Amino acid sequence: MHFKSYIFFWFTILFCTSCSTEPKNSFTNSFDKTDHPKLIERNHANKYIDSSWWLNSGGYLYQTKNGASTVQGKLSNNDRFRLLYAKSNPLDTDNGYRPQNLLRLVTNSKFKNFTQQVFFNIKKINLSDSPNRNQSNGVLLFHRYQNGDNLYYIGIRVDGYAVVKKKLHGKYYTLKSTSVYSGNYNRDTLPNLLPINHRIGIKTKVSTNAKGYVDIIMYLNDSQLGPGWTQILQIEDTGADAGLILKKGHAGIRSDFMDVFFDDYQVSEIQN
Repeated sequence: MHFKSYIFFWFTILFCTSCSTEPKNSFTNSFDKTDHPKLIERNHANKYIDSSWWLNSGGYLYQTKNGASTVQGKLSNNDRFRLLYAKSNPLDTDNGYRPQNLLRLVTNSKFKNFTQQVFFNIKKINLSDSPNRNQSNGVLLFHRYQNGDNLYYIGIRVDGYAVVKKKLHGKYYTLKSTSVYSGNYNRDTLPNLLPINHRIGIKTKVSTNAKGYVDIIMYLNDSQLGPGWTQILQIEDTGADAGLILKKGHAGIRSDFMDVFFDDYQVSEIQN
């Protein structure tokens, strides 16, 4: 059974006016809210509608009793996000018709040392002409998200690799990667090595250790890899490349150039 829990980051127009601004240390979200069946992209986090999520990009996220989905297929010609993306980023969104190519879903609450998981099911890879459609695309989780230029990314890519990346001051650093799904990625002839129409779980754990470094562990839950959760990679980020992200930050989900479903999202602060 999934237990709904609502996290408050600022005052919201939908709930009581005396809610605490301190986030809870965990929540489980099955994306089955019928009161807010459609999350709408907002420019700023303090303009959110949903109590748990800020949809930073992607146009819409649809919540049903079975989970959540990005936009599936194309938006209509006159949809407002079709028109906005056609002006702001036509290259990555197929002239605005597929804003889901840039899904960025961010929690309203912040966490520091925490575990996070989500299950996903890719329905379609969108073969956009954009040069940003490449092997680094995939489904990834945010950790210690300060802003779009400073955070950790952990997830699985369309080239079949699991990866841990850090973005500091707008620059990406690959901390570790390992091949999970076999094949030779090719943008034109083999643009995706991830299973389609197949439910996969990602679980991550990020924490600052006694040395002041950042420990990162990633697991996958995929029947093709074996039963239950399988540890895929582990790394200690010493910050030798550019520094560390040590402050608490938002969690969340990213997906690129795909139509995808999500369910069973969980995030929980690690109690030391």
